[in-house]
Amino acid sequence: MGNTMVKTQLEEVSLFLTNVVAKIENFLNETTITELMKEKNGDELYYKMLLASFRKILVYCDESLEACKIVLKSETFPKGAAEKTLYKIYHQCIEEFFTPKNDAWYEDSRSAYTGRNSIKFHQEAPESIKKMLKSLEGGFQRVREELEYYETDYRTKMIQSK
Repeated sequence: MGNTMVKTQLEEVSLFLTNVVAKIENFLNETTITELMKEKNGDELYYKMLLASFRKILVYCDESLEACKIVLKSETFPKGAAEKTLYKIYHQCIEEFFTPKNDAWYEDSRSAYTGRNSIKFHQEAPESIKKMLKSLEGGFQRVREELEYYETDYRTKMIQSK
């Protein structure tokens, strides 16, 4: 990919991450376990796990946004660093969103074919959590499709350099 394409993609992903960070930050600042329990009386430990997943995604997205800004501020555009940053975003932010390590929710890949949301919960979740994930899912899906190229391209480059 040419420098211009990679730079444009990095700028678009940077905008996406800016929006994600703002949304999740606002959600976490306004949401408590007590409120979630009032909203839907359920498993408190599960609710804590859900919020922990949001926090982890927030940290990954915030760190990735900073990395994007650093690369974009460079006098001469460092294509290699930009590609590595996009690869990292794919592996940390995107994968953590669709399959969080703490297994708070999972992606039903068959749902993608039906046009429905693909995020499924292991237990009943409060509506505010469901609504938040639904509001983020489309953007994450779009960016995942755009960055899949870096998944295969970067791995190929790493294997070839050995």
